[in-house]
Amino acid sequence: MENFNWSEFLNYPTYVVNDAVAALLGEAKYGAAKNKNNVVMLTLGTGVGGAILIDGKPYQGAFNKAGHIGHMVIDDEGDCGVTGMPGSLEECIGNYTIGKRSKGKFTSTQQLIEAYKRGDADAKEIWLKSVRHLALGLCSIANILSPEVIVLGGGISQADEELFEPLGRFMNEYEWRPGGHKTKILKATCGDMAGAIGAASFALSFSKFSDVSV
Repeated sequence: MENFNWSEFLNYPTYVVNDAVAALLGEAKYGAAKNKNNVVMLTLGTGVGGAILIDGKPYQGAFNKAGHIGHMVIDDEGDCGVTGMPGSLEECIGNYTIGKRSKGKFTSTQQLIEAYKRGDADAKEIWLKSVRHLALGLCSIANILSPEVIVLGGGISQADEELFEPLGRFMNEYEWRPGGHKTKILKATCGDMAGAIGAASFALSFSKFSDVSV
């Protein structure tokens, strides 16, 4: 699909945006990050997606690849992911590696978390290691971008207390907090509609600067 011209194909003005960026725009417009100007969002699911909002605008950088937070290195001795980087964040917590991380004991993160709730020792070790790795990634983001809030969406964020309670403990341990300023970690609130809402908002934003009606 690279360099495919959607406007020509559909014969209608069309704007393309990354799915995680769209989700962030939805949350910034109506959800957990409403009225915030500097936000980072991670979508925790099969892999880990990411998006960045700076001064109220999505930051995509050169070549529109900024925000791929799931590809940051957490474990330099880990397996290489799709970008060739070893031990990426999505390797450490993404659902697609749960079989490998549990040595075949669990087939999904949901199954892992259910076992964790029951007090399974293996599940506790695997899940807390994953959450610790997530915390290290979030602390790195906080150090680099210093956002007002970090929003977590995607299926894994539905773990609720089983995710956010240990994540808070690890953030307390690792986050650098000059002046006592603590980065807020919030759960996304727009659900499955976040991407659709954000994509529509992204397209509509262009109408402010042109005569095109979208």
